[in-house]
Amino acid sequence: MSLRKRMSTLIVVDSVIVLFSIYIGYFFLYPIDNPFASSYLFVSSLSIFMAHHAFAFYYGLYKKVWEYASIRELVSIALAVSFSILVVAAAQLVFTGNVMIRALLITWMLHILLIGGSRLSWRVIRDTFIQSSKRLNKKRTLIVGAGSAGMMVARQLLKNHDTPLYPVAFVDDDKNKAGLEILGLSVLYDTKQIKEHVANNEIEQIIIAVPSADKSTLTVLKQLSVDTGVKVQAMPLIEDLLTGKVSVSDIKDVKIEDLLGREEVQLDLNAISEKLTDKTILVTGAGGSIGSEICRQVMRFNPKQLLLLGHGENSIYLIDMELREKVPQGTEIIPVIADVQDRERIFAIMEEYKPDVIYHAAAHKHVPLMEANPLEAVKNNIYGTKNVAEAADTFGIGYFVLVSTDKAVNPPNVMGATKRFAEMIVQNLAKTSKTKFAAVRFGNVLGSRGSVVPLFKKQIAAGGPITVTDPQMTRYFMTIPEASRLVIQAGTLAKGGEVFVLDMGEPVKIVDLAKNVIQLSGCSVEEIGIKFAGIRPGEKMYEELLDPAEIQEGFVFPKIHIGRATPIVASELNYVLEKLPTMDEGQVKAVLVGLANRKNVGSLMERKKKEVLTT
Repeated sequence: MSLRKRMSTLIVVDSVIVLFSIYIGYFFLYPIDNPFASSYLFVSSLSIFMAHHAFAFYYGLYKKVWEYASIRELVSIALAVSFSILVVAAAQLVFTGNVMIRALLITWMLHILLIGGSRLSWRVIRDTFIQSSKRLNKKRTLIVGAGSAGMMVARQLLKNHDTPLYPVAFVDDDKNKAGLEILGLSVLYDTKQIKEHVANNEIEQIIIAVPSADKSTLTVLKQLSVDTGVKVQAMPLIEDLLTGKVSVSDIKDVKIEDLLGREEVQLDLNAISEKLTDKTILVTGAGGSIGSEICRQVMRFNPKQLLLLGHGENSIYLIDMELREKVPQGTEIIPVIADVQDRERIFAIMEEYKPDVIYHAAAHKHVPLMEANPLEAVKNNIYGTKNVAEAADTFGIGYFVLVSTDKAVNPPNVMGATKRFAEMIVQNLAKTSKTKFAAVRFGNVLGSRGSVVPLFKKQIAAGGPITVTDPQMTRYFMTIPEASRLVIQAGTLAKGGEVFVLDMGEPVKIVDLAKNVIQLSGCSVEEIGIKFAGIRPGEKMYEELLDPAEIQEGFVFPKIHIGRATPIVASELNYVLEKLPTMDEGQVKAVLVGLANRKNVGSLMERKKKEVLTT
């Protein structure tokens, strides 16, 4: 209905109501042949007709959207009616010399009842007829949390005609609310019984509305909700709501990283700003999952120059274009196409730009692939690291941070052994160099290239089944932003030769991760299926972040350990680096895995002595 038609209709309705109320109020109390009737009714009718419309326009009664009427609209009606009655009382006193208070009180009550009822009837009609017809195609929704946030979500869903969701009930752990109704929705008790509540109420979607809860509580609620098999969404965090980053209506899907159950690492912004602001920063492997996120995090601190070094032309192009869209004033982004295996090129880059901080993320990381191609792992992970680290040492770079992995701990595979050897290179250089070298270990990164989650999603899209190696296999997981923040924070903590490790909580069973990915994709485990394929070459059943001999008590920073990793001596290291190019694949595997586990150092040095004597 147009505004003009809407206003005309309301004016006619109100005119009938105010005139009707005056006559009814009078005839309830006085006989028809009362000598004051004609003068009273004429003065009252004329004055209330003009007064009501004047105050109705003043308080906007003809422009309000009554489908969404609330207490505020009722207050406006009460004020308009009350002032109209006062005007009538004044007119009666002036023109008739008498005020019929009881008749005006009845008139006032009839006005409130009829005018308020005429407005609220619009909402009743909408809720009863229009909404009920639309509910047929909407998803029955359960809101977790019957607090103020839950009520805001429910009100938003009830008011919004276009939303595909319809709230059915709340579920809350507050016993005092159990069995009550809020906004017409019943409050169910005990979030631990979400699965039963979903089944009993034919719920098709869940919204978690407890933004002020801590991370561990939210994780439990999200896991309980995901286990129901229906789609799960959550309100933003309370700090994001308070800072205005998002609104209550910005409800997001629950993602697999929301189920990790661990508070994310927070940065020491002052220390990082001191190291990065107005400095030249070099990131190797800048086009990769970790490298590109490091670049995004570094950009927050307004570096003078950010060098994006990578071998893949397309990946460097993509991160370069992304960063240029939001580059801060005074920051220069420099894409550099180079291979860390090209020693001369790496040294030339260091000499030209002389970066203040280097984050070395370039590496081959896929375990089965590197098991099949050990020489390539050696060239990239060992000699590539050696080239970049020695260039940093030669040109006096301030800080060098190596991105390592939990697979470097007691590695049975080539990839882990090469990363442990890269740690040793950095640790040995740290003994004599002015550059502060450090390594950072973390577990599997959710969503990174080659990780299990993208593979699971691809298998789900194809209709399944999901392939899992072993039902007992576990891994540590973290998000890409977490991993990148740890790398950046380590650069501020480095004093030389440390191996930093994130407290990653409890390891996660791969099969449980697979089930969660299936359910978050809107499918059932029975529908997709899980197939166990067996452990692949070089894989471990369980990963470790630190060898027992490396563990130190306490944290050097919240959620960050420092390991006591011991490298082989420089003479042993240099001998291996000299001999690796002459070995075949089998020898490379045996030597690297043995050295990484400190098992064949003695035999290796005996071999060196024999070569020296022979020479």
